[in-house]
Amino acid sequence: PTTGVLYKEDNYIIMTTVDKEKYKCILPLIASGNEEEEKDYKGPTPGELLEPLFKQSSCSYRIESYWTYEVCHGKHIRQYHEEKETGQKINIQEYYLGNMMIKNPLSEPDQEEKENPKESAKEIPTKNIEGQMTPYYPVEMGNGTPCSLRQNLPRSSTVMYICHPEAKHEILSVAEVTTCEYEVVILTPLLCNHPKYRFRASPVNDIFCQSLPGSPLKPHNLEQLEKQQEMMKMPFRRVKEEEMHSTKEEKFSSIHKPVAVGSHQLLTVGTTHISKLTDDQLIKEFLSGSYCFHGGVGWWKYEFCYGKYVHQYHEDKESGKTSVVVGTWSKEEHIEWSRKNAARTYYLREDGTQTVRMVSHFYGNGDVCDLTDKPRQVTVKLKCKESDSPHAVTIYMLEPHSCQYILGVESPVICKILDTADEYGLLSVPS
Repeated sequence: PTTGVLYKEDNYIIMTTVDKEKYKCILPLIASGNEEEEKDYKGPTPGELLEPLFKQSSCSYRIESYWTYEVCHGKHIRQYHEEKETGQKINIQEYYLGNMMIKNPLSEPDQEEKENPKESAKEIPTKNIEGQMTPYYPVEMGNGTPCSLRQNLPRSSTVMYICHPEAKHEILSVAEVTTCEYEVVILTPLLCNHPKYRFRASPVNDIFCQSLPGSPLKPHNLEQLEKQQEMMKMPFRRVKEEEMHSTKEEKFSSIHKPVAVGSHQLLTVGTTHISKLTDDQLIKEFLSGSYCFHGGVGWWKYEFCYGKYVHQYHEDKESGKTSVVVGTWSKEEHIEWSRKNAARTYYLREDGTQTVRMVSHFYGNGDVCDLTDKPRQVTVKLKCKESDSPHAVTIYMLEPHSCQYILGVESPVICKILDTADEYGLLSVPS
């Protein structure tokens, strides 16, 4: 996205630690001018931007522990559960949570907006999505399956479309706000062309520090502090696993089941934007494990620190941060794994030469899984992904087997180091 915080090389301060280590810290410029862009906008209305989705007859799905939700855009929302009985007869239990009653769902409100300029200036509704007030475009759907708990009134839903530049019209959430009335949140890139619906960066802006010649990547005291924190965490985590059986995690995972795509369970996909550090600095920090990638949308987020660990976490204002260790790095275990699995995959260029397409790394010894009584483990697949933003990262997670995961990490940063992969798929700073 073009909105958000800008960093300019000349907007910095030099910081010196007590050990005389020097760092150049780049400060964010608070982006301005968005308001002007919004006022001058004369492009398509949100309804017109979403029209391709409604005309294609496309549907999005979300699979939860019992129900599957189907949103056929501009047509209906269905909640169903399939059960195979003996003799392979399929029994379907289903409810329509809303139907579209007019042929072109978006023509009427948009028409009003164009004819009455005052109407178009009205407040765009927002919803708190993971602590961020996010603008959305609502589409009402009524006339669903009658609801016995409300004198057989038809079920109804509000579909809230929100901008997400990397999304593929997936269902972020389905909630029953009052009996038989639902809210469905859909992530779509189509709305992002309208400045008023664009994602607003959080007002908390990061300050990025680069070490100056003669100083270590991270201050010595910070390294020591992080080591102490790791040491304190280790024994506590094991006790927690054995004594508490991860009750918090059970509670969360039973409510927030992953979305299934094909035969794999796709947990989340999300894009973040990492700092405008110089490429060389960024690669060094990434490979040393001190610069971590974060991603994911929905309940769980992911943190991947190269050569260190993969964490899955959820942050909540009331109960704080819940974190699950999905896998930790052991070079010996990875090398053992790479002898039986392909650590590097290639593709052929047009000129006949080979180039590395992807590297896979094994992270084992995660938190113990209640379903298998074994530690979680994850295969991290690092892929090159070209992007307009050189600092974009896309992270998604699959769970092909219980508590055995695949973490896909795609970024332009990875493009620069893939060809350094050795026989075990280990990467190094390009010479």
